[in-house]
Amino acid sequence: MSFEKITESPSHYHDLEKASIHDLLTNMNREDQSVPHAVERAIPQIERLVEAVSDRMLAGGRLFYIGAGTSGRLGVVDASECPPTFGVPYGLVVGIIAGGEKAITQAVEHAEDKAAQGWKDLQTHDINEKDSVIGIAASGTTPYVIEALKEAKANGILTGCITNNPGAPITQACDFPVEVPVGPEFVTGSTRLKSGTAAKLVLNMISTVVMIRLGRVKGNRMVDMKLSNDKLVDRGTKMVMEQLPGLTYEAAKALLLEHGSVRKAVESYR
Repeated sequence: MSFEKITESPSHYHDLEKASIHDLLTNMNREDQSVPHAVERAIPQIERLVEAVSDRMLAGGRLFYIGAGTSGRLGVVDASECPPTFGVPYGLVVGIIAGGEKAITQAVEHAEDKAAQGWKDLQTHDINEKDSVIGIAASGTTPYVIEALKEAKANGILTGCITNNPGAPITQACDFPVEVPVGPEFVTGSTRLKSGTAAKLVLNMISTVVMIRLGRVKGNRMVDMKLSNDKLVDRGTKMVMEQLPGLTYEAAKALLLEHGSVRKAVESYR
């Protein structure tokens, strides 16, 4: 398949080592400003993916992200933030990275080249046709991710992807591709920059909208968030006070801690 490897295109900037700190920062920021617009153009694709994933999850399925390097780390971050933010159980949204947990903090040589390993890693979670898998690969050519998606699709599992190279092989391996071309990177080929930022924005959109559709947001509040620190207890207490006018701060806090979430505290009082 022939496609343009935009992520490998030469940077618009030259002799970076000779530039001032101010110019480097200014030019990086200028490049970053193009990313939200690229994501905006991909909203129709993102919408189709989110609708399909949320329907599966409403029927009892799980969501898996799978990637290598920066892409894999971004998936792990998004998945790990769902339980504390939305109160869902660990394991409902899962991030898988080539090379395993070690690869979250260290580069694991050639992990992304092990084509058969991605599907094996998914199988350790007893993945089934109720679930969804989103592959994340800036280049769209990562064997670990592509083969995992192909196997998942062959087994009746809903598949999607996020890539920065339209028409890349990964788009042919899934049901719902999301293509976000952001142009050449500031440092040529360094896809942890604009490409990574684009993937993070798309992941934010996917997980947040899915959780809203699952009923995990009320109004605009995280009513099921886990009370894992003093800041969140304080935030939750004030949310209870908003919903139950007349309660003192102390009474709202006691009610919140008794029931464990804003939603349960408010429903118990009513």
